[in-house]
Amino acid sequence: MCRSHVFSFRLLWAGVLFFSMAGTSWSKVEVSHLTCEYRNNPIGIDALQPRLSWQITSDETNVVQTAYQLRFFTKNSDLAHQHKLLWDSGKVISDHSILVAYHGPALNSGERVYWQVRVWDNHHHVSSWSVPSFWEIGLLHPSDWVAKWISAPWKIDSLHAQPCPYFRKEFPASKKVVSARICITSLGLYDLFLNGAKVGDQLFTPGWTSYNKRLQYQVYDVTPLIKDHNAIGVILDDGWYRGGLTWDQRRNVYGNELGLLCQLQIKYADGTTQTVISDGSWKVSTGPIISSEIYNGETYDARLEMPGWAQPNFVDHGWQDVKLLHHTYADLVASDGVPVQAIQTIIPKRIIITPKGETVFDMGQNMTGWVKLRVKGDAGDTIQLKFAEVLDKAGNFYTANLRSAKATDCFILKNGQEETFEPHFTYHGFRYVKVTGLKSSPNLNQITGIVIHSAIQPTGTFSCSDSLVNQLQHNIQWSQVDNFLDVPTDCPQRDERLGWTGDAEVFSPTATFNFDVAPFYTKWLKDVAADQLKNGLVPDVIPDVLNGQGGTAGWADVSVVIPWNVYLAYGDKRILKAQYNSMKAWVDYINRRAGSKHLWEGDWQYGDWLAFATNQSDYPGATTDKNLIATAYFAHSSFLVSQVASILGKETDALKYQQLFDSIKEAFNREYVTPNGRLMSNTQTAYVLALAFDLLPNAAKKQAANYLAEDVRSFGHITTGFLGTPRICEVLTQTGHPDLAYRLLMRKEYPSWLYPVTRGATTIWERWDGIKPDGTFQDVGMNSFNHYAYGAVGEWLYRYVAGLNLDPSEPGYHHILFHPFPGGALAYATARLNTMYGEALSEWKIKNDTMVYHIIIPANTTGRVWLPEALTDQVKVSVINNLHKNQTVSPTCKFVQQNKCVTVDLGSGDYVFTYPFPRK
Repeated sequence: MCRSHVFSFRLLWAGVLFFSMAGTSWSKVEVSHLTCEYRNNPIGIDALQPRLSWQITSDETNVVQTAYQLRFFTKNSDLAHQHKLLWDSGKVISDHSILVAYHGPALNSGERVYWQVRVWDNHHHVSSWSVPSFWEIGLLHPSDWVAKWISAPWKIDSLHAQPCPYFRKEFPASKKVVSARICITSLGLYDLFLNGAKVGDQLFTPGWTSYNKRLQYQVYDVTPLIKDHNAIGVILDDGWYRGGLTWDQRRNVYGNELGLLCQLQIKYADGTTQTVISDGSWKVSTGPIISSEIYNGETYDARLEMPGWAQPNFVDHGWQDVKLLHHTYADLVASDGVPVQAIQTIIPKRIIITPKGETVFDMGQNMTGWVKLRVKGDAGDTIQLKFAEVLDKAGNFYTANLRSAKATDCFILKNGQEETFEPHFTYHGFRYVKVTGLKSSPNLNQITGIVIHSAIQPTGTFSCSDSLVNQLQHNIQWSQVDNFLDVPTDCPQRDERLGWTGDAEVFSPTATFNFDVAPFYTKWLKDVAADQLKNGLVPDVIPDVLNGQGGTAGWADVSVVIPWNVYLAYGDKRILKAQYNSMKAWVDYINRRAGSKHLWEGDWQYGDWLAFATNQSDYPGATTDKNLIATAYFAHSSFLVSQVASILGKETDALKYQQLFDSIKEAFNREYVTPNGRLMSNTQTAYVLALAFDLLPNAAKKQAANYLAEDVRSFGHITTGFLGTPRICEVLTQTGHPDLAYRLLMRKEYPSWLYPVTRGATTIWERWDGIKPDGTFQDVGMNSFNHYAYGAVGEWLYRYVAGLNLDPSEPGYHHILFHPFPGGALAYATARLNTMYGEALSEWKIKNDTMVYHIIIPANTTGRVWLPEALTDQVKVSVINNLHKNQTVSPTCKFVQQNKCVTVDLGSGDYVFTYPFPRK
């Protein structure tokens, strides 16, 4: 059904109310939560047709937007003067309220646009105009940059960490300032100061991208900071650009010279402007940051501090003239990701004196960030902080799993007064902090944990009646934020912290439930495309620091899978268009490798990485053939590309890749499947992928599902790795075995999701047995305790346990599927999700053999509800009135009996269903 027909149907259907309510004269519709490109009032974007979204609220049920109107101004003061409109969309007949593209006049660099929206609904209400929002364009063209690249003039040993260079520039601004913007980027990381104050709250800027192809810049509104006389100060650090990366701690991956590009534009009330740029007039020196490395930590000598260095009238005798650096402007792009920020603080739970006599602070939570230290001592005293995730079996500080990462901060004191220190350009993954060098007894107030990550906004919550499962959900969310630090890293603690594509691919559906990750993935996927080789191969890590190593099944498929998952979760068609060539190039690459047999065989593969059997010789049957896995993913990505092509109106491509999928499916069955549905690799992962990717003929599906169920019963536990684990519970549930999915979920012994929880885990482990049942550790070469891949089960918790699901035919939760699968002796489960349209809820409770199922469908969406184990004549439904929460009325709903379920289609509203539900 085409989009216009769907909309017409929705309007017709919405006009038939399920119930009537007295006293509707007070009803109204309102508009709020305005965003531009997923952000609130963004500054410095480079989207020429930015997309606008809003949410609708109403005190009525069954509300659908029937039309909207957008209006745009170049000045906030113009809102009261209609003749000063930049553009008016007029009344647009549409139910679109998310990602509506701006189609007004073309905009110029630095231009700000204010906008408002109002809507009409199917109850003949029109909203008031929304509170204005705005966006501001960055620098659209390389020629907009008049600043010069500058660098420190001295020779350095780029093979080792060096003292951070400090740059400064003074300038006057004696007239009344209307606005001031700083555009800045660097080769390396930067911290920006104006008149002694740190500008903005972003960390690790300009972020990590494929630097030689895409270098982000940031734009800051510094209007309130401008004075008559001013000073800009900037500190640079190696960061990802020049610092050590990967387990080899290889340096200078992108370049061996740090650089700064800074441009301040001031607009005065008299209409004049002033531009302050990085050029040969700047000065540079070193300071107290002796070294700062992402893996190894920071050394800071407070005795070398330079009070006032970023303020005007600082005496900079001894500072050197900078040198000009020859570097391109062509690769500069506006920041469109999510900035890294300090998000929260954590107070230590206890101080431990280990059997070895070490002083260790227990933060109580495995986290990403650093600690703020408060300490008093003599000048020259050194306080050392070392970081670890776990204690060993004897209770001692354990860092072997960090491999070569030193994860150590050293602070050298300057005087006998109390001093406070925080590092600048490093971060650690840790729960425990070992402190040495204290001259007095430690106390809990001496350190504070600073949690940092990309400031992705929480959107989803899941909880249930089992405390261990709730802790699992806690661990999943913490591992997500701990590893979403500008790129989706594998782990935050050891000498790796790379954008491993396989981890990101399998976790992405869960990620979209927990947090708003659309802009985060949008930014990262541009680097996936940028680093993709000309032949279509996608490297294993993005940004690519492994020199093109990659092209493996389940990893490189990230180029297809994540754009698709973002589209499903947010209704974002533009990301499909932006990534389409990358998607096709990857599938075409595999197709060339597979040849006419349509079997992807012979290439090196990770396979079902870290599956249970990889280190358990007792269970050889749990090792899945890597060629089977590769061919399954070849088919899956081909199918998704066909779907994307159809959505984008590329029908020739849609047919081509659908036919390719059909050919691969035929080859897969010929090579790996017996006629009665048994797979050559008789493993959980083999059946899960074959069923999840629709690779089996209909006649064999039921028997294959039974073989999977038989395997789960036989082992009594999960045997899957990175690729099988995310989908096993979903496949079991969809094929009629939800009891076995719950058995896997609720298992507490190794291997299981809850085993780490019983061992005190506060994040997801990389391995099922990172800590073995006897208390010893797995292989130190690969044993992270903060790795989100196995947390991909979170998707199943939301979609099946709680029953909150999306409809691929109307993505972005425009149509919501409510279908819980109660089980596992749970008494209740709840999932809340702040969709692009507003909050959706799916919450069930079973008490005294009665099911109470509560759902919320946001305005401008619809839903289909499945009531498990229900009969039509036994279901009662109430509609909660938003203005009178204690009043309910019973609508006349069209219930449909479908085997052991009752289904009903509903418009927006707050509904409660009750019916008998005897426990079996």
